[in-house]
Amino acid sequence: MKLFATVFALAALGAAGAAVAGTTATTHASKTKPVTVTVVAKDFSFTLSKKTVPVGSTVVFKVVNRGKIGHDFKIAGKKTKLLAPGKSATLTVKFAKKGAFAYSCTVPGHARLGMKGVFGVGVSGSTTTTTATTGTTTTTTGTVGNAQTTVTVNMVEYAFQLSQTTVPSGQVTFVIKNSGAEVHNFDLNGQHSGALLSPGATETWTVSLPAGQYLYTCYVPFHVDRGMTGIFTVTP
Repeated sequence: MKLFATVFALAALGAAGAAVAGTTATTHASKTKPVTVTVVAKDFSFTLSKKTVPVGSTVVFKVVNRGKIGHDFKIAGKKTKLLAPGKSATLTVKFAKKGAFAYSCTVPGHARLGMKGVFGVGVSGSTTTTTATTGTTTTTTGTVGNAQTTVTVNMVEYAFQLSQTTVPSGQVTFVIKNSGAEVHNFDLNGQHSGALLSPGATETWTVSLPAGQYLYTCYVPFHVDRGMTGIFTVTP
């Protein structure tokens, strides 16, 4: 009788231990379950469904491009391919250490326009969002002359047609039209980023330019490679 009671007690103890082990395994599994973060890319911002995760998390970033031009998403040394409008991709990253991890779109000029932010692992995260504006005046450092010049810019595939590429220092007004069949923009690097213009659209903006040389580009992916770039010269 005592032997039977002892065997029964040991069996019960084993069952309890197995139950505890099962609970522990389940808890451990739940802690290591990947965290899904939805990333919506637009022109020119990122919106993340989560900005912070615990240390040790494996994060699956589901990136979707809701913009009108191509974007990608880079974080912790990994990045998606260039995503065309409406396309999506996933990126899986294991965050083993605490810290603030910068993310961005690596297409030239896009991070500067607001496609960047900080993803927190064990700390708070933040998003930096800015919007390109039109019709504004930008003042640069350096001596600016008194000239007032208007330059017309015509955009086609894949070239810029400027009424003049050399002007005296002062206020320069750019009157821009997209005469092409694709979306384009006129970006005077370091001075002003023009809006993305649909075919037939126009915009006008003014900048104050000291003497120097200024690179201008279309920052739609691959358009620079196809010839949409040049040098704008401002004389003293």
